[in-house]
Amino acid sequence: MDNSGTLLPKLPLAEWIEALVDFLTSSFSVVFDSISAVLGFITENFVVVLGIVPPLLLIVIIALLAWWVVNWKLGLFALIGLGLINNLGYWPETLETVALVIVSVVISMIIGIPFGIWMSQKGSVQAVITPVLDFMQTMPAFVYLIPAVVFFSLGMVPGVVATIIFSMPPTVRLTNLGIRQVDQELIEASNAFGSSTGQRLSKVQIPLAMPTIMAGVNQTIMLSLSMVVIASMVGAPGLGTVVYRAVTQVAIGPGFEGGLSLVILAMLLDRITQGASKD
Repeated sequence: MDNSGTLLPKLPLAEWIEALVDFLTSSFSVVFDSISAVLGFITENFVVVLGIVPPLLLIVIIALLAWWVVNWKLGLFALIGLGLINNLGYWPETLETVALVIVSVVISMIIGIPFGIWMSQKGSVQAVITPVLDFMQTMPAFVYLIPAVVFFSLGMVPGVVATIIFSMPPTVRLTNLGIRQVDQELIEASNAFGSSTGQRLSKVQIPLAMPTIMAGVNQTIMLSLSMVVIASMVGAPGLGTVVYRAVTQVAIGPGFEGGLSLVILAMLLDRITQGASKD
């Protein structure tokens, strides 16, 4: 009998996982290096492009976008909120955070929406993917940082990868749900007119499911923002670094400023995506 009080020896699960990671890093290092190079190039150049525009001009453009998509109240909030972030001196970190979130969300949509469509068409696929999504959502976010660092070193890239894995499930789930909730009579009517599966999806199911799909995208954005501070632990730049540094130094003032900046950004992105889903 061992120390655990059971008759069975402990499974060497940790050793198996480490052996698997060693195999992947040695066998697919070229793949991981390529992914790291592509993601690094995209995010870094995205930050550079955003940084070219003067802060005040970019703030006005975002405020006008918020006004056009939602209403003048959100435009005014964007103007005041982003102006406050710029005044506090966190504009460069805000651009880095926006780049991390947007790149992560776009990749999550590119991967997640097709999987959601596939799940909606085949029950067997849904039965296989649903437990995977459950695992992705229930696994503590900190755990994703370990393989991300092993495969992609430190910096923005492991933060993006960990954020994608953590935030993708809502897009997959709500894409599947939205398509499955389309009225069966409309589907039967499209079938009666001889529509193919692709035509039915593109002209009936996906357009009607779009509000639900956008709700999934909205949740993915919020989860991405919640991952920003955690990703800063592996070197991802942005507002998360400000908050993490304040925590380690017990600096209440800078921590509040960084947290407030994240809240303003989260509220702005949330309202804009909600407004876009209603149009």
